[in-house]
Amino acid sequence: MKKWTKRIVMVLAAIGAAALITVAFLPKPMEVEAARAERGPLQVTVDEDAETRAHDRFTLAAPVAGRLSRIEWHEGDEVRPETVLATISPLPLDAREAAEIRARVQAAEARKREADEVLARWETDHGQAERDLNRARRLAKDDIISRQDLEQAESKEAATAREVQAATFRVRSAEADVEREKAGLVSAEAQRGQAGKVIEIRAPARCRVLRILEKSERVIPFGTPIVVLSNPNKIEIVVDLLSTDAVKVKPGAPVIIENWGGPAPLRARVRNVEPYGFTKVSALGIEEQRANVIADFVDSPDGLGDGYRVDARIVIWENPDVLKIPASALFRIGPQWNVFAVLSGKARLVPVEVGHRNAAEAEVTNGIDPETQVILHPANELKNGSRVTVR
Repeated sequence: MKKWTKRIVMVLAAIGAAALITVAFLPKPMEVEAARAERGPLQVTVDEDAETRAHDRFTLAAPVAGRLSRIEWHEGDEVRPETVLATISPLPLDAREAAEIRARVQAAEARKREADEVLARWETDHGQAERDLNRARRLAKDDIISRQDLEQAESKEAATAREVQAATFRVRSAEADVEREKAGLVSAEAQRGQAGKVIEIRAPARCRVLRILEKSERVIPFGTPIVVLSNPNKIEIVVDLLSTDAVKVKPGAPVIIENWGGPAPLRARVRNVEPYGFTKVSALGIEEQRANVIADFVDSPDGLGDGYRVDARIVIWENPDVLKIPASALFRIGPQWNVFAVLSGKARLVPVEVGHRNAAEAEVTNGIDPETQVILHPANELKNGSRVTVR
């Protein structure tokens, strides 16, 4: 009996030693990073550097040749309508110069009439947009039209209101141009004994001084730019995109403004995609065809001025509820997208169908279920069936 007991103990010890040796020589599970597939919102954006720009910018120039007095204003100052920005003591004019000034007065008056017509047209469009919006709101209450149609009506009404404001500003600017050109006739009067009269350069409306081009007192010729003004409440965003990206952007698309210096991103909306492109040399020396996308702020751009740098993310597609995974989990085998799913401690190769995607996340339309763990940044050594452990 003791002999059999001793043999059984020896056999069990041998089996245990063999099992320990087998386990010791088995490959260790590979450590991997993983994330779960989940449902949630997804946005596809075109990201690019951008800069701000004054929407209504114009330059006041010398209406006559003369001695410009020193300008006491500073860049960034806000001025009220009819504020005197500079004065010019005109030089005597000959008959030819007086005739040229009269012709410029007639041209300025024609531009004023044109600005009046543009304002009248935008006021008509805005009135129609307001009526359309009121109808859309009534129809939306009864669920006759979609929420998107209502938002389009609201966007059109807001856009036409801004255009009316801009057209009003241009009318005031045209009126100032007429007065400026008429002031040039003072020099002709100076030849008739009014040499001491001074021409005042006045602000056409409430403006901000962007640049002062002629600060010091000196004699300047006719047409010399003196001051650049802008509407302080009208700042827009200019994003120059590759032409292949610009064709994906539509007017009305949301824009997210980041890294502008404030604590939170700002909202904006695309107003226009300019129909002409231009060539730009990249930092790598490659010629690229690009186009400007113009966007208006929805949130107040407090502190931003003309020519400030910002980061713009233009939303070209979004969905509030999709099945998504991190984009770093995807890889191709031929034309097929695949992921490694963690199932029972092993990596399993799973073909998937991918919809929309951005730099961080991708929409999965078929292949995996919610809550499935997928391996991020799969290594080349990872094979189908490999033992893995999630960090």
